[in-house]
Amino acid sequence: MKNYFELVKTYVLDLGLEIRHENRESGILVVHKEQEGIVNLVVCVAAPMVIFEQYIFEMGNHPNGIYKALLQKNRDIIHGAFALDETGTRVIFRNTLQVENLDKNEFEATLNSLSLLLSEYAEQIIQFSKK
Repeated sequence: MKNYFELVKTYVLDLGLEIRHENRESGILVVHKEQEGIVNLVVCVAAPMVIFEQYIFEMGNHPNGIYKALLQKNRDIIHGAFALDETGTRVIFRNTLQVENLDKNEFEATLNSLSLLLSEYAEQIIQFSKK
């Protein structure tokens, strides 16, 4: 059986991300590349999937308009999407990929999508986090 954790870790290092935390047993890497907007991105290798999650902001007291705007923005995101965590109060970026045939270009596309999303949508995310 292929060692998917090591494969993903190799991609992380090849793409110049800093590993902030690593737990091989649970398949988790927490990676960072601040100049790209990637801050504590959790990469979880859970065959047959690799899951990417990054916290974006905490929902305020008036989420109705925010929900609509986030769903509309999801349509523009190339890879991944906005989602809520299990508490329903934290907005995260999330993407899942099949790990069996994962290549570095596909892995990098998720990172680029997150980085592009954060750079293009930064002002609105800041406004949402203040509501």
